[in-house]
Amino acid sequence: MRFNRKAIMAVPVILAILAGDAIWGTATKAGAQLNKEPLQITVILERNYLDGEISQEVIQETCWSMENFWAKYDQWQLLRNDESTFVFKKQVDDISPLLKANGYFGLTEDGVLTIFNGRPDRLRIIQSFFQIDVKKLESKAQQELLQGIPIKTKDRYVEVLETFKPYSIKNE
Repeated sequence: MRFNRKAIMAVPVILAILAGDAIWGTATKAGAQLNKEPLQITVILERNYLDGEISQEVIQETCWSMENFWAKYDQWQLLRNDESTFVFKKQVDDISPLLKANGYFGLTEDGVLTIFNGRPDRLRIIQSFFQIDVKKLESKAQQELLQGIPIKTKDRYVEVLETFKPYSIKNE
């Protein structure tokens, strides 16, 4: 049996064209040229904030180059992907936009330091922290917590937590 050396050498070229076809579009009937169509990719960006809030942003990307795509998201951690959807995650060293816009520290009825969506109201709790020994608080601090302490910045968030941590009731 005789093998045509040119035909055997053409096999890797054909395989490369077909592999490119699977990634970037369709090959012409002759298989000689690629019609480079961009990939349409769904990108989901998850941002995890200091206050525990997680936001998701969905973006539709037109991708002409995977190298450029990976460079664009090099500051993100890839969580998972399939052929047309990529999910990335990033830890954000800040409080969430929700807290900046409408977050208030306050106390629940049983004295737990809590963040509320709006002024303190037990039905709109965002996050709870620790129970405070209210008897040890100055009346001014008690009043502030009952009315709600607005959270506009990360520094304010940390400051309030640190201020009230010494008043927490330790579980034995």
